[in-house]
Amino acid sequence: MQRRSQTAVLAAASLLLAAGCSSGGAQPEGGGGSSAAPSKSAAASPGATPEPTAPPAKGSVKVIRALTTGLTSPWGVAVLPGGDLLVASRDTGEIVRVAADSGKKTELGSVPGVDPGGEGGLLGIAVSSTFGADHQVYAYFTTASDNRIARMNYDEKRPPGNQLGAPDTIFKGIPKGQVHNGGRIAFGPDKMLYAGTGETGDTGLAQDKESPAGKILRMTPDGEPAHGNPEADSVVYDYGHRNVQGLAWDNDKRLWASEFGQDTWDELNLIEPGKNYGWPEVEGKAKGGSKGSGFVNPVEQWKTADASPSGIAIAKGSVWMASLRGERLWRIPLDGTKPVAAPQAFLKGTYGRLRTVVAAGDGTLWLVTSNTDGRGTPHKGDDRILRLKVS
Repeated sequence: MQRRSQTAVLAAASLLLAAGCSSGGAQPEGGGGSSAAPSKSAAASPGATPEPTAPPAKGSVKVIRALTTGLTSPWGVAVLPGGDLLVASRDTGEIVRVAADSGKKTELGSVPGVDPGGEGGLLGIAVSSTFGADHQVYAYFTTASDNRIARMNYDEKRPPGNQLGAPDTIFKGIPKGQVHNGGRIAFGPDKMLYAGTGETGDTGLAQDKESPAGKILRMTPDGEPAHGNPEADSVVYDYGHRNVQGLAWDNDKRLWASEFGQDTWDELNLIEPGKNYGWPEVEGKAKGGSKGSGFVNPVEQWKTADASPSGIAIAKGSVWMASLRGERLWRIPLDGTKPVAAPQAFLKGTYGRLRTVVAAGDGTLWLVTSNTDGRGTPHKGDDRILRLKVS
């Protein structure tokens, strides 16, 4: 557990509750409803198919095939209507389309202004919740001065390499750093845009609710504070995070997020608006529970050498968590908000560092490796996207 001075603890605890590297220093980085924020006990959306029973304690993973190989520093992945994937390259700033049936790659183009370095570059991407009407692709990326979110029109009828329109910045001023830039973005079931950010190594930013760093942000598709946020004039949805790189919603619209720890504990958190997730006052579960400290405990935690989690997805009643330093895929079976069994690891060391995992439907996942990011050991074919059947 990491704690600052008693003064800092008291200051952090007095805040109003209104809203990747796996270790410090040089160690390696390990749609539809209203615009109101989903409540912590939101009912399943109409038409959703809730899990009839809790998943079994033990699951399974089968690699069906490698969809594509030869990707360079893949990071963000977005699924287009129809199932094809858009994949962002952190270091080149390019976005490519990968056909879900054949694996054929088509370059959309490069995002202007991307300034890669350290853990920064072109990070998360998402497609608009109304993509069929507006053809907008959203990107979270590092520039020379900040991290920001922009949207671009995608016109697949244009020549390859020239299919992206000029970026329209919707939110800027997220602090940047050599480490802890966060970067995952996703549209929630409320059609609002969520972004996980990092504290850039400046730990105090995580508890500063005036800063967008070390937070989960919630905004409209135009980048404005979303109705129902803890504070009406702020995009800050919660706070007290070190480096959030995984976001996913379950069938009951609950938001889950993965978080890099420093030297001790990585976390899987159930996110509630306005709550304080503890960093840098607490890493992992606080002694005596969260009520006395005012911090929310993680649902699960891992030693940083075993996880260092980036992307997460939810399928078959479980959270699936891609791990970088841990080089494995974790399964966390859930009964509502609680695990039904200890986390189960798959593919340990088989494919190296794992960056992103995306639910593909019908009990399958897309899993993206991360061995060409400067911290892995690339092998022939890296980086690749794998199709997995899971239970």
